This record gives sequence, C-alpha cells and structure tokens, in this order.
Amino acid sequence: QVQLVESGGGLVQAGGSLRLSCAASGRTFSSYAMGWFRQVPGKEREFVAAISWSGGSTYYADSVKGRFTISRDNTKNEVYLQMNSLKPEDTAVYYCAARKGLLSGRYYDPSEYDHWGQGTQVTVSS
Repeated sequence: QVQLVESGGGLVQAGGSLRLSCAASGRTFSSYAMGWFRQVPGKEREFVAAISWSGGSTYYADSVKGRFTISRDNTKNEVYLQMNSLKPEDTAVYYCAARKGLLSGRYYDPSEYDHWGQGTQVTVSS
C-alpha cells in the first residue's frame, strides 16, 4: 500500500513555471510506476506524464511534450512534474498516481493506476 500527497500547485502567469511534487509513503516506492494526471470540472481525468519504476522510461501527453518533465527520486520517495511555459489551458487539478510494478502499455489510462493523491490546484492566468 502506498499513500500519495501532492504539493507545489498555485497561481502563475502564462509563460511561467511550477514544480509539482508527490511524496509517497511506504518502503516500496521504487517498485511503483508513477503518473501525473489532471482534471478540470466537467471533464474526464486527463493523462499528463508517466515514469517507470527506475525512471528509465518516460511518456508525455502531446499537449505537454517539450514543456513538462517528469522525474523521480527513489531515495526520497518522491516524483516531480516540472512545468514550464505554462498556458491557461494547463489550469486543472493535478493528481499523482501509482501503479505497482511495470508501466502498463495503457499508461495513459487512469484505470491502470491503483493509488491516487488528493490533488493540487494549478491555475495559469492569461
């Protein structure tokens, strides 16, 4: 079992940057693949980025590719999402998610993840 707590959200102007963190409890964090998703009211949860347990493989949604970077530090039990060149359409609640073992081939599907954080709000003003 792993518990996830996101932090780092806030209000930023378009073009700015934010770094989200997700702290995981438990001693087996390094055995989990991790993902970031986002959601706006009235819409489905949307894939943002995913990273394998080792950090050797990363995947991104086309909408954030080249602007966002996912990384992890297994010694600190944390995963990060560096967000640069933010746009108003990036405004959402951002969620951290964990999946035991290997990244699924459907890494973009929220149902492939077993554990979720409570979310952190990111608001980008124009």
